[in-house]
Amino acid sequence: MDRRDLAKFVGVGLIGGAALAAPQVAQAQQASRSRLAQILERGALRVGTTGDFNPMSFRDTGSNEYQGFDIDAMKALAADMGIRVEWVATEWAQLVAGIAAGRFDIFSGASVNVARARTAAFSVPYFEAGTVPVATKAAAPRFTSWGAINADGVRVAVSMGTVFEEQARAHFPRAQIRSVQAPATGFQEVLAGRADITITSNVEASTLVRRFDQLTLLGADVQPRNKRPFAYVVAQDDFTWLNFVNTWVTLKKIEGYFDALEARWLPRS
Repeated sequence: MDRRDLAKFVGVGLIGGAALAAPQVAQAQQASRSRLAQILERGALRVGTTGDFNPMSFRDTGSNEYQGFDIDAMKALAADMGIRVEWVATEWAQLVAGIAAGRFDIFSGASVNVARARTAAFSVPYFEAGTVPVATKAAAPRFTSWGAINADGVRVAVSMGTVFEEQARAHFPRAQIRSVQAPATGFQEVLAGRADITITSNVEASTLVRRFDQLTLLGADVQPRNKRPFAYVVAQDDFTWLNFVNTWVTLKKIEGYFDALEARWLPRS
């Protein structure tokens, strides 16, 4: 092989190597770009959601479309970005894995905990869930404070083995705690007149007062206890996208948007 043949051989090799490397370079460049840029370029926000958490995310039985507090929020986020929403059905157990694998850009909302924070990032909180007391409308005027529940003769029904059983024993040492075994529930005991009060999360309580006209949350002075924040879940490695979501949540909170969602989807009576 003379010099000219060697030059041709090397040239062909370089062109071939560049052709092979080009897709890898393109993939690396794409991976290095913020998800925010990718989302805007795509024109769609991929939102992971479970559809099994009424009233935060659930499927309407008539239309089979997603509805709820978090669904409205994600629609608003996409609208403010000038793009559409693509819903990605997922399960709670796959929440973090779906974010890490890039199946969706954001999860529609979850309670903040350390286990999830090891491999995913949380936005600033947009809502706080907490434990609230539920009574019949007839009995509610008797209980104007948490202290009024903690009294001799008050019957508090809770599901056995739940966190609410532990909380009831801690909050109401003077009351009579009725631990009911599944499939019985605390609110059923209240409806049946076998208990005066049950405690549950304000998220579940909002669905109960919608389903049963006899039930109500106690007055506005009885604020939730054992609060835990809810936030949106995104990938850990993209601070540009996380910063954008944080900015959006902060502005919406100041505008009162999340207060309006809470009033709509989590009524007190």
